[in-house]
Amino acid sequence: MKARYVRISTASQNIERQLTKKHPNEALFIDVISGATAFKTREKAKDLIEQIKDGKINYITVHSIDRLGRNLFDILSTLELLEQYGVILKVDNLGIESQIAGKPNFAFKLIISVMGSIAEMERETLLERQKEGISIAKIKGVYKGRVKGSKESKKDFLARHKKTIKLLNQNQSLRNIAKLCDISLSTVQKVKKLYSENKN
Repeated sequence: MKARYVRISTASQNIERQLTKKHPNEALFIDVISGATAFKTREKAKDLIEQIKDGKINYITVHSIDRLGRNLFDILSTLELLEQYGVILKVDNLGIESQIAGKPNFAFKLIISVMGSIAEMERETLLERQKEGISIAKIKGVYKGRVKGSKESKKDFLARHKKTIKLLNQNQSLRNIAKLCDISLSTVQKVKKLYSENKN
């Protein structure tokens, strides 16, 4: 059976319906999670791996290699797993498959290693820019961080976590929300508690 693995970093309501129409003969596995999260620990990826081990899936398609991850070691580990179970991986935007006539495609491995390295560098560059932006904002005195020791009202706290509330309303898992919003699990739990109290 064929499968398509999709990873998006932020929630998108109609994605599954749209993909079902476009790829009717593929089983869909869709994770809403950061690419920095190890493939084997993602909710839908774990389901996919289980079906691979059960021999139900032998062909997987992804739009681009960074859907598997943004860490080269993690990407290569996933590829080793797929190769171990004889699963063919196709990367749409490169138009290549991991096997040719039942044998490993060495050109595929080389290209994927390069693309994986690029994805990893892009993430590191993004994180570095974020840190630089915060540092500059602090120097200019415009960084919007809460003053240490000050007490934040429930209303202001919830206003700062609109994205978290949106994901809670979409029934995302608390751990997924924490990763997507780059906040701690305890903060997500606090938002959930205060939001529930606010609705009552």
